[in-house]
Amino acid sequence: MIDESRMGQRRGLVRQLFTALGLLLSSVAPASSQPAGSGPNDGAVHFTGAFDVPSVYVFRGIVQESDPKLTMFPAGDLAIALGSGEGAVKSVGVNFGTWHSLQTGSSGSDGISGRLHYEEDFYATLGLGFGGGFSFGTTFTAYTSPNNMFNTVQEISLKLSKTHFVNPYGIVAFELDGAADATDDGTGTYLELGVGPTFPLGSSRATLTVPLKVGLSLSDYYQLDGEDNAFGFFDIGGLVTLPLGVPSRFGSWNIHGGADVYVFGDTTKAINSGDSSKVVGSIGIGVSY
Repeated sequence: MIDESRMGQRRGLVRQLFTALGLLLSSVAPASSQPAGSGPNDGAVHFTGAFDVPSVYVFRGIVQESDPKLTMFPAGDLAIALGSGEGAVKSVGVNFGTWHSLQTGSSGSDGISGRLHYEEDFYATLGLGFGGGFSFGTTFTAYTSPNNMFNTVQEISLKLSKTHFVNPYGIVAFELDGAADATDDGTGTYLELGVGPTFPLGSSRATLTVPLKVGLSLSDYYQLDGEDNAFGFFDIGGLVTLPLGVPSRFGSWNIHGGADVYVFGDTTKAINSGDSSKVVGSIGIGVSY
């Protein structure tokens, strides 16, 4: 059963955060004060899309398919720049997006549902930019399953990041309702810490990004037999991105591919059929305009 007092505390925290963000918004100039950007799209609205094909779907250290075959991740994001200023808050923007997982394996069309569409996520983010390359985002996400393989999960997350050579970031996510798997009661708190340095590859326009991240439970996120295990997973990867020679008036296109090596904790190892690690490869195409 969900602890109503804990749910009330989380909702109270969310209300306080949005109140504080509202006060910050009031000090920022309207979007018309923004300087024009570079490239064919100088407006305040930008679109980013991607279509990725991984070897298997892994979410926060939990493998989602027991016999993966074909898995596809289409996604789209609409970013709207609301304004910029010279005060403590340098910029304000919102993002709206959707992310999907289409699978032919055990969680998709070859499973008990007989349907390809395993996951459909919707999110909205309020982002604030500060001096020194720091940014802060508050995101609400609804994780849904069109083929009814899991219950809907609602979550609010807070992300602090910094523009830097290693691009460090931290995410704290609070489950508001639902449960991602049968091991928790739907009110867990998740912490993710990571970096993602990017290196140019020779004289080509290609780049290599080396993401490293660790997923942890702050409270009741990685539960096993009534015990909450703090360590969920560690992930180290490599991603090569090559821009495509598409005319700039059609946006910036790229092809990318790479691999991730996951090391699992006690809870994720048990959920993942006793596997202590997993290698995941992927390839995809992306566009931004």
